Amino acid sequence: MQCTGEMPPQETGLTYNSWYGKPHLEMHWWHGVHFPLWGRPKLLEKSLPWYDKAFSKARKIAERQGFEGVRWQKMTDSYGDEGPSSVGAFLIWQQPHFITYAELMYRANSTKATLEEYKERIYATADFMASFAYYNPEKNSYDLGPPLIPAQERFEKTETYNPTYELAYWQWALKAALKWKERLNENKNQHWIKVAENLSPLPVQENVYLATESAADSYINPEYKTDHPSVLAAYGMLPDTDLLDLEIMETTFEKVWKVWSWEETWGWDFPMTAMTAARLGQPEKAVDALFMDVQTNTYLKNGHNYQNERLRLYLPGNGGLLTAVAMMCAGWDGSTERNPGFPDDGNWEVKWEGLVKMP
Repeated sequence: MQCTGEMPPQETGLTYNSWYGKPHLEMHWWHGVHFPLWGRPKLLEKSLPWYDKAFSKARKIAERQGFEGVRWQKMTDSYGDEGPSSVGAFLIWQQPHFITYAELMYRANSTKATLEEYKERIYATADFMASFAYYNPEKNSYDLGPPLIPAQERFEKTETYNPTYELAYWQWALKAALKWKERLNENKNQHWIKVAENLSPLPVQENVYLATESAADSYINPEYKTDHPSVLAAYGMLPDTDLLDLEIMETTFEKVWKVWSWEETWGWDFPMTAMTAARLGQPEKAVDALFMDVQTNTYLKNGHNYQNERLRLYLPGNGGLLTAVAMMCAGWDGSTERNPGFPDDGNWEVKWEGLVKMP
């Protein structure tokens, strides 16, 4: 109910103010993606016209920084103004989100009208993403950053580049934008193609994906084993991409599972981990992730995902749980079995209706 308004909600919804009452656009994925997966696309659709309202201001941000297209705000308000934030100006993982929402809308209503409704915002999003990627002549590939702050907000913004999740998301979103062009019989953008096909490879060390290429000690430095284990999102929130090696992701998952400081995470980290486990064919771990006995994975009797005394409810955790459950039941594109996220060991009887596969 608190996430079905005409704009992206703040992380504590309408109950009380958090972060000065500002909505965070990187969290809109967690607030809204579950709606179409539960057969209710119109509840996500209600908030998407807000991006048209914020469009001109997002374009001005990109122009001021020397980029094309629109750079979507991080911490914002009902008018689309950018809130002051030491993190917000450097975060990038909210950029592809709008393409995700539009894809979900198209899956729910695959008409030309849907394509026309969202194409301007999709194309402007892709324009920014392609211009933000920086060509590295030494590697003959495109880098992301520096400066940037990845979804795991533990790395120095002026030194960080090529975070695993963001690289994978960049490629997926650019290719989705190209698919949008194809559906409309429009000429494909050659720059988008060039960037998507030549992004830097996902950073690997000892057969494990690093959080970022710039942090070789990702699994050694205690600080880097806290906050969101977003390296897993490259194959949890996202499907398989050309950049991904599934065997390396399997070893990465096992590494994160063993070494992460789970007490220093957030509510949506547990469903994110569950989604990765499900895609990797480890339904036991998917269930274990959802039931992990950690304070930030606590759901009170009133349904609120409790984080701490300051954040007594945290709606991205609730939305993440709904997204993970839908995916674990209905599956994802390419999955063939029913309830692929639950162990087929005779201990589970899973009944559902009206759920939709995740991309």
